[in-house]
Amino acid sequence: MWKGIRDRIARSSLLRSLRVRIFLLLVIMGMIPGIVMRVVLLHNYEERAVNVKISEVSNQFKIIANHLIYYNYLQDTSSDVINAELDQIANLYDGRVLIVNKGFKVIKDTYGISEGKIIISEEVMRCFKGENTTHYDGEDGFIEMTIPIQRVTGEESSIASVPAEGVLLCSISTDNIQLTINILEKKAFLLEVMMYILILLISFAISYVLLVPFQKVSHAISEVKEGYTDEALSVPDYEETEHIVDAFNQVLTRMRTLDQSRQEFVSNVSHELRTPLASMKVLADSLLMQEDASPELYREFMGDIAEEIERENKIITDLLSLVKLDKTNAQMNITMVDINELLELLMKRLKPIARKDNIEVVLESNRPVTAEVDEVKLTLALSNLIENAIKYNRQNGWVRVSLDADHQFFSVAIEDSGVGIPESEYEQIYERFYRVDKSHSREIGGTGLGLSITRNVILMHRGSIQVSSVEQEGTTFLVKIPLTYSK
Repeated sequence: MWKGIRDRIARSSLLRSLRVRIFLLLVIMGMIPGIVMRVVLLHNYEERAVNVKISEVSNQFKIIANHLIYYNYLQDTSSDVINAELDQIANLYDGRVLIVNKGFKVIKDTYGISEGKIIISEEVMRCFKGENTTHYDGEDGFIEMTIPIQRVTGEESSIASVPAEGVLLCSISTDNIQLTINILEKKAFLLEVMMYILILLISFAISYVLLVPFQKVSHAISEVKEGYTDEALSVPDYEETEHIVDAFNQVLTRMRTLDQSRQEFVSNVSHELRTPLASMKVLADSLLMQEDASPELYREFMGDIAEEIERENKIITDLLSLVKLDKTNAQMNITMVDINELLELLMKRLKPIARKDNIEVVLESNRPVTAEVDEVKLTLALSNLIENAIKYNRQNGWVRVSLDADHQFFSVAIEDSGVGIPESEYEQIYERFYRVDKSHSREIGGTGLGLSITRNVILMHRGSIQVSSVEQEGTTFLVKIPLTYSK
């Protein structure tokens, strides 16, 4: 049942409001001290009033106890003075007075109903030993007291050492105390009501004022969402709103960067796809304009058209690979793979390309390595890096691929003696269609998507890629990937 109630409260749109929660918190924090203060003050007043009453009555009855001894009342109860005094004090305190002698017999009862009866109780027994007892009954509204009747002279060291000759047992009403408490409770209640109304008003005002900066943030975000402003948000009222705004501005900057990147990507894709088509159209138009073109010319032009078609096919293939990798739900086919064998197979495939420019390709394996990877995707990534090291090299150059591992990662370093990459372009080389050497990009035949694909694959493996290079001396790419794949 309680779980259902909590669920309904959690789903309540009203209680999900931060303003309502702040309002309720302030109201509760304001009301609880008031309630506690009222209870404590009334309790302290009652306790103090009872103590004062006990002290006052105790002094009065001690005087009467002395009079009882003086008039020898325990042996002769006919003293009109004492009887009048007992009746007077009983009426004064709206109570009852009983006098008990050594035989535990009641010799005087101001109510006149217990005279001659025997009373044996713990309080009476303790009182005969010289000990006063007091009991307050708040529910029924009376105080019970016992006062020993003792014959004290100046020679005794203490009253407790003097045996009691009798016990004065009294019960007094505390109705006047309770009446005062009731009056105080009513006044306290009225004061509390006024205070609660003030707390409600103050809590409402504070909860409204505290949330004004958050309303500014919400309004500013709505304006950005509607496209009314391109400026960064600024709500410096609270440290929390500053953090929220800073995070939103970072997201906004990232979104704008992604939007710009998307526009550039679309523009680059359009350009890259149009270029081969434009070349093929020029070649075809040239052939159509020459009615008596020779077979050799036809063969030459058709060969050029075939090259452009191949280039177009490469761009489309790489684009499709990139789109698949960009999907958030891209599937990883993880298996245990021998990395040494994978690199040896790659080197075997790429050596024919290296022989064209007499480039030496060397694989150095420092230890056997097996890891949990997607073999197809990792093959594509490492193949791109090694192929780039060959393509962007120089005649009679070299490419060195090194494999090593520790207890957590395996690393593949691809070093070359090529043209190098300027340090200022380290981050840009992973952008789609970006080429460092734009003047020779057409000769080399790349699509500008290889490194973007490579980085995506490595990140999907929870790995990292770093580049270091010296212009006209060579480049090194270092790939680190965990030996064990974790989602």
